[in-house]
This record gives sequence, C-alpha cells and structure tokens, in this order.
Amino acid sequence: MPFIAGTHLSVAVFFFPFVFLTTDVIGQVYGRQMAKNFVLAGFLSVILFLVYSFISLALPWSADGLKFQDSYKIIFSVSFRMSVASLLAYLIAEYQDVVAFFFFKKKFGGQSFWLQSNLSNLWSQLLDTLIFMFVAFGGVYSVKTIMLISLPWWLYKVLVGFIYTPLSYVGIYLLRYENKNN
Repeated sequence: MPFIAGTHLSVAVFFFPFVFLTTDVIGQVYGRQMAKNFVLAGFLSVILFLVYSFISLALPWSADGLKFQDSYKIIFSVSFRMSVASLLAYLIAEYQDVVAFFFFKKKFGGQSFWLQSNLSNLWSQLLDTLIFMFVAFGGVYSVKTIMLISLPWWLYKVLVGFIYTPLSYVGIYLLRYENKNN
C-alpha cells in the first residue's frame, strides 16, 4: 500500500510488531520458556497453513470452479513463497527476540520493560525484515532494491512497535491480574 514519502508497505508492517511485543509480554509474565512456546505455536500455525495450501493446490477442481483455478493457483503459489519467507523470518527473529529480551532484562535488572522490549525489537525486527525480504524477493529484485525496500519496512515496524508499547503494559497487567485470580 502507498505510504509516506513514496514508500510502499504491506499492511502487515502495522500489525506484525504486535506479535513481537506480545512475545515480550508473555516472556515478562510467564518467563523465557513460555515465550519460546508462544513462538513455536506461531510457527506450527504457519506450517499448518502451508500444508493446507499445498493440499488445496494439489486437489482436483469441480467443473463449476475451474474458471477460478488459475487465479487461485497464482495467489496460493505466490503466498507459498511468501509463507516460507515469513516462516523463516518469524522463527529466527522471534527466537532471537526472546534471547535479546532476556539479555536486556538481565542487563537492566528486570527494570524498564519498555526499554528491554524496544531494544530487543530493534534487532529482531531487522532480522525479520531482512530474512523475509531476501527469501521472498531474492532472485526477483537486486540486492540494492531489496535493501531499499527493507529499510523503510524495518523503520516503520520499529516505530509501530514503539507506539504499541503502552499496550504491552496493559497486557502485562491483564495477565498478572488473571494469574492472581486463578
């Protein structure tokens, strides 16, 4: 979608930072292992989507749906590569986010959640962006073009993550409140 200063962004750029923040909230309240489990659950969800997409591409079509078959195959073939790119980026960057978050948590003595979260997200969002872009568009665009696309995506994701930080405190409060009541 067209955005500021002639840049183009995916709508995911505005929503995906929330996933990284959610992982930080889970880690803050439930610890490192639960944050890793959260990442694994997301990974398995994408795997299931990929399996479903592959099966749906391979199954025979009914006669009334044949007029949509080519469009369907184009969309889901492209989304398969994008899903693989997203899966790799998610898995590597999210696990790195957990490691970085707990590194900063130890460094700051568990204080300043907002700083721990945003510092870990700076690095993990960069990894996520670069891995996704190079897997999704490697061989399609030049390295220079991929880097030029990646920079605003990363900056917007970091900015959106920073803006979403107050929601993290709401999440921490709600999870801790829920734990006290159970």
